[in-house]
Amino acid sequence: MTTFKITLAYDGTGFVGWQRQANGISIQALIEHALRELDGRDVTVTGAGRTDAGVHACGQVAAFTIARELGPDAVVRALNAYLPLAIRVITAEAAPAGFHPRFGARAKTYRYRVWNDEVMSPFDRAYAWHVAGPLDVAAMAAAARLLEGRHDFAAFQAAGGSVATTEREVFESVFRPSHPEPGTSPPGLLCYEITGTGFLRHMVRIIVGSLVEIGRGRQPIEWIGDAMAARDRAAAGPTAPPHGLFLVRVDYGGTLAAGS
Repeated sequence: MTTFKITLAYDGTGFVGWQRQANGISIQALIEHALRELDGRDVTVTGAGRTDAGVHACGQVAAFTIARELGPDAVVRALNAYLPLAIRVITAEAAPAGFHPRFGARAKTYRYRVWNDEVMSPFDRAYAWHVAGPLDVAAMAAAARLLEGRHDFAAFQAAGGSVATTEREVFESVFRPSHPEPGTSPPGLLCYEITGTGFLRHMVRIIVGSLVEIGRGRQPIEWIGDAMAARDRAAAGPTAPPHGLFLVRVDYGGTLAAGS
């Protein structure tokens, strides 16, 4: 029996999200179906993050254990042969038997894309939130930085979330044009990128919705801190739509830590 860690990318359009569900097609279920074809038995796949319906990934991490003797390159080729083109395994590597992609993670990075122009490119309509009208990007960037550090993010958790604590540590929270050098990206494309130890349900999308309220001039920069202090979902802004969100990277501190 060999445990593999895989890194994969997927276009979340049309899927119910990462987690296996009864009411639609999930990324997890498709990978497990591919592994059943590959290993001749039912194989359970665990993921580093449960991305929601419509959310994308370019660095999701998953793990599974198979009985068939295959090298990492063969695993990549075999899984991609069974998976739809919207899901691609980028890399595979052998991992310790106790490796858990979620519990072993030291940090995750998410990126949210905002298209701020009167007309949106049809090629980005499934991968960015179209926000027309002027935005104060400098104010949004200043507000984003206030989220860095260890805070209680209860105001940025969707209803129905069930966690032991709503405290999280954010290492970096940056809002900027999609590329810092002018002329290297579409003029209306803005990006929010956040790295932290973990995230609450819809946390990144609620943060982005709140930053857009600040960018539109409806709230001051300090409002983001007031929302955190309130610890009340009603104190924060609306939830940004899922299709602008990407799970970019999962970090393990240079080692594949075992987890239970």
